[in-house]
Amino acid sequence: MSEDQSPKKKNNAFTIMKDDSTDGHGGYGVGSISLENVSPVIIDPNEDRAFVDMGAMHARSEVERRVKFLPDKDAVPNGKLYWIVWVTVDRKESGPYYAGVAGSEIRVDRPIKRAYKSMPEHVTHLDKSMKGKIIVDHMDDHSKKLLRDFLKEFRPELWENSTDELKNAL
Repeated sequence: MSEDQSPKKKNNAFTIMKDDSTDGHGGYGVGSISLENVSPVIIDPNEDRAFVDMGAMHARSEVERRVKFLPDKDAVPNGKLYWIVWVTVDRKESGPYYAGVAGSEIRVDRPIKRAYKSMPEHVTHLDKSMKGKIIVDHMDDHSKKLLRDFLKEFRPELWENSTDELKNAL
């Protein structure tokens, strides 16, 4: 097949709506939500690290790639623990701050290429983060410390403007 006859690659990219889609124009995107202020932070307590991985917005983060997800945690008994923490930034009079923070567990067993993730939990936590809720009480202390240190160092001014609820929870 010559180059001009080769099949075109499908583009299955997910479009994230920017700005306010409900501004009254009544066209494409009305009623959709904006994800531009949400970032997924991966917490890896096994390697003592935390990092932003935007691939998690589409279940394609570094820790999610090349494994098959199963809905049963018992099917991955040797899985390593990771957290995808949905962090939402908002603005108040004193400036931007970490408004919503919700952690969702995943377990990954690389040798058998299997992993556990509860999709309903991830969707619920993403939604709650966007609504300004803090949901980290189910996370282990070490993971919460990694998250706290990461948020403090990543954007210190956001941490300073954040609520006491978040600071106390972490």
